[in-house]
Amino acid sequence: MTRYLLAGGGTAGHVNPLLALADAIKAQPGEQQLWALGTVEGLESRLVPERGFKLLTVDRLPMPRKLNAYAFAFPFKFAKAVGMVKKYIEDNQIDVVVGFGGYASAPAYRAAKALKIPYVVHEANALAGYANKVGARSAAAVAITFSNTNLPKAKLTGLPLRKEIVELTRTDHRYEANQFFGLDSKLTTLLVTGGSLGAKRINETIEQSRNVLEAAGVQVIHIVGDRAGLEDLTIGGYRRISYCSRMELAIAAADFAVARSGAATVSEFTAVGLPAIYVPYPVGNGEQRLNAEQVVASGGARLVADQDFTPEFVASTLIPLLSNKKSIVAMQAHSKSVGILTGSEDLLKLVNGVL
Repeated sequence: MTRYLLAGGGTAGHVNPLLALADAIKAQPGEQQLWALGTVEGLESRLVPERGFKLLTVDRLPMPRKLNAYAFAFPFKFAKAVGMVKKYIEDNQIDVVVGFGGYASAPAYRAAKALKIPYVVHEANALAGYANKVGARSAAAVAITFSNTNLPKAKLTGLPLRKEIVELTRTDHRYEANQFFGLDSKLTTLLVTGGSLGAKRINETIEQSRNVLEAAGVQVIHIVGDRAGLEDLTIGGYRRISYCSRMELAIAAADFAVARSGAATVSEFTAVGLPAIYVPYPVGNGEQRLNAEQVVASGGARLVADQDFTPEFVASTLIPLLSNKKSIVAMQAHSKSVGILTGSEDLLKLVNGVL
């Protein structure tokens, strides 16, 4: 029997790949057990138990950004977290640790190294986070989602994707998707999403552009995010929802998308060949722009800066693009050409290979 510990969490972008790998582990022949390691604050505290997996927790410990009382206490708090993970590994006789970055991964990597347990690092973004950059130095193997990721000696596996996305055929699921959202199959459909938390600029621009989009014969699925403070609304061909429980159907319904370029969004869209205009998150270290670099270079997407995604841009650039069926079809093929559907299987092979 092989025993796995999967560490990560925080946002859906970290939790969903962890769960996708967990499903792949359970589906392989033979006996295996697995545990997830996360924090009580992250989405994993809800999503992991819902999927039937056991969640072990450590404290959420952000890296200190300035010299203060927390910075002085951090080494002691981190050592305590490492000690807790060591106990989890020993108590459950863990054979291998897989980390996806984030607060839970750093102590998991340190504990595995101290106990001489092999561990594998998976980096979702093109620009690796601090925990994974440090963890990769002693890892038994390193997996990346995008070939332009800044980690040496890494293997390109792509992102482990949810089964619903892997099995999605946009042509076969289009009717079901249109029925689910109440859409007209004869009209062009635009999917708009800013990720699980939403995106203020994207939401405001689409809200201000509803009339011009409708006049152009474009129907819209607009996922605004739980924190947007906007009520769900259905009017004409416009569907505004705070949260989408069937994201695979939203993708199946869409001819084109406007979205942030988080690793999961880019990976899911390219896996099924959904072209997009990506509006990278303007705060942070710039990883979202790099995440979209390859699909943009392929011709399957375009980039626009957050401050430039305005109602004027929608009218002058987005709507003419949506009106060009030939261009959309070409972009769909280019998008799919860089997508990877086998992320779960390829990562699992890499993990099993270090045992």
